[in-house]
Amino acid sequence: MLYTFANAQYDRQTLATLLTQVKENDAVLLWQDGVLQAVKNPQLFAHLKQCYLLENDVKARGIQTDLPTISLAEFVHLTEDFFPQVAL
Repeated sequence: MLYTFANAQYDRQTLATLLTQVKENDAVLLWQDGVLQAVKNPQLFAHLKQCYLLENDVKARGIQTDLPTISLAEFVHLTEDFFPQVAL
């Protein structure tokens, strides 16, 4: 399953609860304003095995993070490899 987060407005508790649903074989993508969560709550994403940020959105917002970034083409591959997609 692919979980995508596009919003920056999640409070820490709600986000932590949502992330408990992510299993070892799932992937998480932060994109659009969701990449801001990597700055606001990095500890919640650090333990995830497959967590990525969309590179264009990271650059557009001028943020830096230790989490891996991926291109739009790599994002397309994620959607092919991880199905279904849950947009949060």
